[in-house]
Amino acid sequence: MNWHLMDIAEVLAEQKCDAGFGLSSTNATARLSATGSNELIDNGGKSPWVILWEQFTSTMALILMTAAIVSGFVGTTKDSFAILAIVCLFALLGFFQEFKAERTIRALKRLAIPSVRVKRNGETNEIPSVDLVPGDIIFLETGNLVPADCRIIESHNLKIQESVLTGEADAVEKITDALQETSLPLGDRRNMAFMGTTVSYGRGVAIAVATGMQTELGKIAAMLQTVTKELTPLQKKLDHLGKTLAVLAILISTLYFVLGWMRGEDLRLLLMTAVSLAVAAIPEGLPAVVTITLAIGSQRMLQRQALIRKLPAVETLGSVTVICTDKTGTLTENRMTVTDLVPSPKHSESQLLLATALCNDAGLRIKGNNPVLIGDPTETALLAAAGKADIFKAELESLFPRIAEIPFDSVSKRMTTMHRVSASGSQHMLGTIFNLHEGDQFIVAKGAADVLLPFCMDSGGLIAAKVEELASEGRRVLACAFRHLESGELAELAELATQMEFVGLIAIMDPPRIEAHAAVVKCQQAGIRPVMITGDHQNTASYIARSLNITDNDAVMTGSEIDRIGPTGLTEAAGHVSVYARVSPEHKLLIIEALQQRGEVVAMTGDGVNDAPALKKADIGISMGITGTDVAKEAADMVLLDDNFATIVSTVEEGRTIYDNICKFIEFSVAGNLGKIIAVMVLPIMGLSNPLTPLQLLWLNLMTDGLLGLGLGVERAEPDIMQRPPVSKSAQIFDRRMLRHVLLTGGVIGFSSIAITWHHRLNHPGNWQSVLFTSLAFAQIGQAMSLRSFKHSFFRMGLLSNPLLMGVCFVVILLQLIVVFIPSLQTFFNTNTFGLESLLWTCVPGILVFTVLETEKLLTRIMSS
Repeated sequence: MNWHLMDIAEVLAEQKCDAGFGLSSTNATARLSATGSNELIDNGGKSPWVILWEQFTSTMALILMTAAIVSGFVGTTKDSFAILAIVCLFALLGFFQEFKAERTIRALKRLAIPSVRVKRNGETNEIPSVDLVPGDIIFLETGNLVPADCRIIESHNLKIQESVLTGEADAVEKITDALQETSLPLGDRRNMAFMGTTVSYGRGVAIAVATGMQTELGKIAAMLQTVTKELTPLQKKLDHLGKTLAVLAILISTLYFVLGWMRGEDLRLLLMTAVSLAVAAIPEGLPAVVTITLAIGSQRMLQRQALIRKLPAVETLGSVTVICTDKTGTLTENRMTVTDLVPSPKHSESQLLLATALCNDAGLRIKGNNPVLIGDPTETALLAAAGKADIFKAELESLFPRIAEIPFDSVSKRMTTMHRVSASGSQHMLGTIFNLHEGDQFIVAKGAADVLLPFCMDSGGLIAAKVEELASEGRRVLACAFRHLESGELAELAELATQMEFVGLIAIMDPPRIEAHAAVVKCQQAGIRPVMITGDHQNTASYIARSLNITDNDAVMTGSEIDRIGPTGLTEAAGHVSVYARVSPEHKLLIIEALQQRGEVVAMTGDGVNDAPALKKADIGISMGITGTDVAKEAADMVLLDDNFATIVSTVEEGRTIYDNICKFIEFSVAGNLGKIIAVMVLPIMGLSNPLTPLQLLWLNLMTDGLLGLGLGVERAEPDIMQRPPVSKSAQIFDRRMLRHVLLTGGVIGFSSIAITWHHRLNHPGNWQSVLFTSLAFAQIGQAMSLRSFKHSFFRMGLLSNPLLMGVCFVVILLQLIVVFIPSLQTFFNTNTFGLESLLWTCVPGILVFTVLETEKLLTRIMSS
C-alpha cells in the first residue's frame, strides 16, 4: 500500500480505526493473531544442531575421540567405548548449558523490549512494542525508537533521524499532508515514520500501517539474517588456554611415548599410558563450567536490578576504574519537590504556578482507582505544586489551547509553548491578570534560570543573586517567563520567545538517595573513582557531590570550561576533577575520551537520545531503565532497571566475583590435571606400569572438572572483593600467581598420591591402583575446599555459605566409593575393594592439599600485613 499518497481520513478508513478511540482490545487481539508479533525474526542465534556439532568438533573432543580409537586398537573395546561415552556425556552437558544460555539471552533481550504509548479503548496505555498491530494509534516523543512503520497524523515540530534506513545524517521534519508522487524513496516520504528510526525532536501521533517483518526494516532483516557471532575477550582467552593445554597434552604424550620406545619398553603399554596422559591433561569441564558461571552471573545481576544486554559487559565490569554517573535519579531519588516559589515583584505565586502548569507536558492518569502524575519528574513536581493551589492543567488547556511549542532538549535547556485564548479563557484569572482577550495569543517559557533569564527584559542582579543562593543549597532553579503577542505579530516561535516578561523563580529539590553515600564509599574502597556529570547548575552539582563524598572540595568543571581548555587540557584535568556541571551530551563524549586516554576503564550512565554516542564510546554503557529512552537502551551494554547508582556498584561486585570464580576453576582444573600427569608419568618409571586407565582418568575429570568445578563456579564474593583494585584490562588469567599455585598444588597432589600408592604396592599389592584412583579424587575435594578463596581461610568463607559445593563434595565421595566397592562396576572400572585402613590413607592427599594451601594463604596474609 502507498500509505504516503493517502490523506489521513483514507488511512484511518483503510485501517478501520478511529483516531480518538484507537482500537478496541478485542480488535487488537484479533489483529495480533493475524499479523503476528511486532518483532524482527532473529535467526542469528545458533540452532540446536550447530551447538551439538560444535561440542563434538572442539579441540578437546577430537583429542579424546582419537584417544578412544587408539585405546580400541591397543587396549580394550570397553575402554574405547567408555571414553566415547564420556565424550558424549560432556558434549551433551555442554550442549544443554549452551542451549540454555541461548534461551536465557533471548529471554533477557525480551525484557529489554521497549514500551510504546498507544490509544486503545479510548484511553492512552503503555504496551510492549511486540504487541503493536496495524491500526494502533501511537504517540511519538523525543528519544523514542519508532516501533513500526507508521503514517503521521499529527506533527508538533516532529523530526526523525532515519539514517538507519536511508543513510541520511540530517533528521527529517515530518508533515501530515498526503504526498503526490508514487515512487518516492523512503527518505522523501515525509508523512511516514519507519520502524527502527529515532525521534530526535518534537512529538507527534501516528497510525501503525505495518509491523514486524512487513516493515521496511523487516524487509532488510530478511535479507541479512546471517550473523557472525564474535567471541568475547574472556572467551578468546579461554579458547586459547584450552588449545594450549590440548597441545601440551599431545606433546607430553608424544614425548613420553618416544622416550619409552627408545628405552625399549612394551609398545602397547606405552601407547596406553600416552593415551592416559592425553586424557589427564585435558580439562573437559572447562567450556561447560564457564558457560554456567556466566549464565548464573547474568541471572544474579538481573536479581540485583541490572539487565545485561551484551555478554562482554559481565567481563568488563570487573575492570572498571571510573564510574561516570548522572546526578538526577541515579544519585538522587528523582522525586522532585517544589521547595521555593519566588515570584517577580509584578506577579504572585498563583500566577507563577499558572504559567508553569501551562508550559508543561506532564499529565494525570488513573491507575486502578488512583490518580497518578505521569511525565518528567520536574514537570510532575510543578503540576503537584499547582494542584495544591487548586490549579489544574486539564482545565487550563481547555481555556488556553496550545497551538505551537518548542520542546525541551538538553542543548537549549528550556521549553516554550504558544497558546490561544478562548472565550472562557479571557474570563479566567490568568486572562484577567495579563489583560488577555478572546483570540489573543501568548507565549510561556520555562527552563534553567541561567539560560532563560537573558531572554527576559526585567531580570536584574537581585534575581541572579537569589538563583545563586538557592542553587548553593542544592536546589534546581527554574525561571518562568511570559509574552503577550501583539495582534498580527508573526515570526518563528523561536524568534518570538525573546524580550519576555520575567514571572518568577521556582526552586526544586531532588534529595540524594539514602543508599548512594554507602555505594560511593564502597566504590572508593574498591579503587573505583565515581565522577558526577550533570547538566544541572554547578552549585547544585557541588552540593550533592559533597554530601555524597564524591568530592571534598568545591572544584567543579563546567561545559564552557571544557570548551575553553580543549581536549588536551581536559585530559590533564580529568585526573583530578570529579564533578562536571552544565555539560551537554557532546561534553560527556569528550570526558570519556579524556579518561580513556589516561588508561581508565570507564562505565558511563545515560538516558537521553543524545547520550547514545557516549554510551557506545564508554567501556561499559549503562542506560537507565525507568527514565532511559529507547535509543539509550539500545546503545547500552547494561540497563539499570531501578536507575540506582548502588546497583552499578553491586554489578561491579558481581562482575569481579564471576571473574574470580572462572580463575578459581581454571587453577583447580589445571593443578588437578598436573597432579594426575605427575602420577601417570612417574609411577611407570618406578616400575608400576599403566597406573590408571584412560577410563579411570576420564571418570576423575568428570567428578572433579565437571561436578566440583560447577560448585566453584557459584562461589559467593570474597569478603574483600570490593577492597581491592580493579582487574587490569591487560591481566592474563594464567598469571604468575596462578602458575605458582598450580605447580605447588599439582606437586602436592601428584607426589602425595605417589607416596601412598608406593606404600600400598609394598604392603597391599593387589589394590594399589584403586587406592591411587581414589586418592586423586579425594585430593581435589580438599583442593576445592581451600580454593573457595584465593586469600581468605576456608573457615572465614563459611562452611555452609556454598551449599552446592558441599553437596557436590558429598556426591563425589559417594560416586567414587560406588565405582570402587560395587562388584558390577569393579569390572567395568578395573577397580578392587580395599579395607578401612586403605580408605583412611586415600583421604591423606586431600587433607594434605587443604593444609598446604591454607598454610600458604596464612603466610601470605601475615607477610602482607
